[in-house]
Amino acid sequence: MSDRKREILQEAIEMIADEGYGSLSMRALARANGMKLGALQYHFRTREEMLRALVEQIAEEYQQAFDSMGREGESPSIREMAEFVLDDSVGDILLSDRLFPQLWAMQQVEPLVSDLLEDVYAGYMTVLEEALEKKGADSPRAEALCLMSMMEGESLFTGRGRRWESDRGAVRETILKYINERYGE
Repeated sequence: MSDRKREILQEAIEMIADEGYGSLSMRALARANGMKLGALQYHFRTREEMLRALVEQIAEEYQQAFDSMGREGESPSIREMAEFVLDDSVGDILLSDRLFPQLWAMQQVEPLVSDLLEDVYAGYMTVLEEALEKKGADSPRAEALCLMSMMEGESLFTGRGRRWESDRGAVRETILKYINERYGE
């Protein structure tokens, strides 16, 4: 993908994070990038093509960050995975504490976004479930879903600009303490 396409998609991410997914149209995206609609359509012929590229870029950023986690040749621990989510490892690039609530809403009307979220969470779920199995969890799948729900929900309540943002550090430490006590990390 060209640098220009990446710049356009980064602007789309910022639009969604700042103004909501309803603000993302081809015309608005062209205007935000300082170009005419025809110039944008040179890079992305249709909205669907642009959304597909956007979904692929978000998935790629998360996969790269996720792949770099853990130790060489080993799967990440439960705590490392929790820190990855809680510390918002790709947050600076994807503005994820503002982007993901919009993506969660957008998945209701955009099948591509729904597929993206399912793929991202399925990959994370598989690794987390394996880590829980290694720790001897009674019900690794259920525990993985509970942990994912707790960690993802944290951003809804304590993310940037949220009512309980000032409690974010304490919530992070409480979740990590729970993981340490439950799984001995």
